[in-house]
Amino acid sequence: MRDSRIAPQQLEGRMRLEVVIMAAGKGTRMKSARPKVLHPLAGRPLLQHVLAMGAGLGADRLITITGHGAEQVETAMRAALPEAPLAFVRQEPQLGTGHAVQQAVPELADHGTTLILNGDVPLVRAETARALVAACAGERLALLTVELADPSGYGRIVRDVDHRERVLAIVEHKDASPAQRAISEGYTGMMAVPTAHLKRWLAALRNDNAQGEYYLTDIVAMAAADGVPVVAALATSETEVLGVNSPLQLSELERRFQRQQAEALMEAGVRLMDPARFDLRGTLKAGRDVAIDVNCVFEGSVELGDEVQIGANCVIRNARIAAGAVIHPFTHMDGEAAGVEVGAGSLIGPFARLRPGAKLGREVHIGNFVEVKNSTLADGAKANHLAYLGDATVGERVNYGAGSITANYDGANKHRTTIEADVHVGSNCVLVAPVTLGAGATIGGGSTITKNVDAGALAIGRGKQVALAGWKRPAKQKKA
Repeated sequence: MRDSRIAPQQLEGRMRLEVVIMAAGKGTRMKSARPKVLHPLAGRPLLQHVLAMGAGLGADRLITITGHGAEQVETAMRAALPEAPLAFVRQEPQLGTGHAVQQAVPELADHGTTLILNGDVPLVRAETARALVAACAGERLALLTVELADPSGYGRIVRDVDHRERVLAIVEHKDASPAQRAISEGYTGMMAVPTAHLKRWLAALRNDNAQGEYYLTDIVAMAAADGVPVVAALATSETEVLGVNSPLQLSELERRFQRQQAEALMEAGVRLMDPARFDLRGTLKAGRDVAIDVNCVFEGSVELGDEVQIGANCVIRNARIAAGAVIHPFTHMDGEAAGVEVGAGSLIGPFARLRPGAKLGREVHIGNFVEVKNSTLADGAKANHLAYLGDATVGERVNYGAGSITANYDGANKHRTTIEADVHVGSNCVLVAPVTLGAGATIGGGSTITKNVDAGALAIGRGKQVALAGWKRPAKQKKA
């Protein structure tokens, strides 16, 4: 298949592609101190979606035009995409879209194709962007357009009445005549332009319009006057070209995107109890016959094996859950960088919490109000009620009693607890690390264990019970 970036103007056998992203706006309608392009959609900033898509195109450079909150935006994107070929320029003051792209001119090469995108339009698909670049082919001005039931606010595409494939101009909504406002084909704000032409046209922009701004769309008329073909590539859906200007629009786009992700999962065989109550803020890989109940949130990278069941109201981040595991309602897993691993056939929750470094073997039971952090539990281990396991190595078939904890922190350093196979820890015990409980040992309920326990031994570490016969509780004194 022909590379969509290849065209007569070559650089070492390949057309140079640079992506310019407009992200300087304040976003007043968001009513937020946070720059608009840093508001999250599906767990990632709006601008990060656009940059990640551009990086996936193999662009030589990703040039972002910043303005409001520039330092915050630039710092966030460098941290999010450390390997991407990022560059930043600033637009201060902001005098329109044409003025914005003018700020990027010193960063652009003299050849190749420039793809211009919007930082607040996060869902444009890579396939759509490739088609737009291919339509340009280094020779034409290619506009991304969309058919809209209500094109209010969009620039209208004015075509040649005799040659409908030819675009004559884009007219901004506020400058359009009543007849032009009746046009349903809107300009999305995205285009692919031969870079050499773009530089020349940007230098010729004027601001003699209703807003006194420099419109990038004016280059369409310039291209027509220069005999450069102007073409339009139609977006496949309205959703991928919708921008965000308010919390309401952000919420609506979030639900559209989540519905798309839910439908893709269901088409792959995942059973979602209600796709309208499902949120994916990262990636989710699922095996066969996976069932997910309502109000579940998946973040980061999550893998679900065959026949995994996820109960209602769970939050799962950076976790691998093996085949046949059942995650009961209201379970919270947050693997962060270390990840969480749940073995095949395990039962987790309800109301359990698995933190970074929790690695559970096969058929492990973690019950209600049990927290596990930086600990491994071997096959068949159980902690069914109201317990904490932190910095622990737990052997096979261990039974860990209700109310028991590992005291792993001495105020300065973390220490490890080792519980070998077949140990029984009674209820309400404190295991003061570092400590090792030998295989088959039994810890009496209510014990505080500060020393190692030999294999097979019974350890009891608690005060002697005393009962005082005839003892009476103090009585309240009567007021005088």
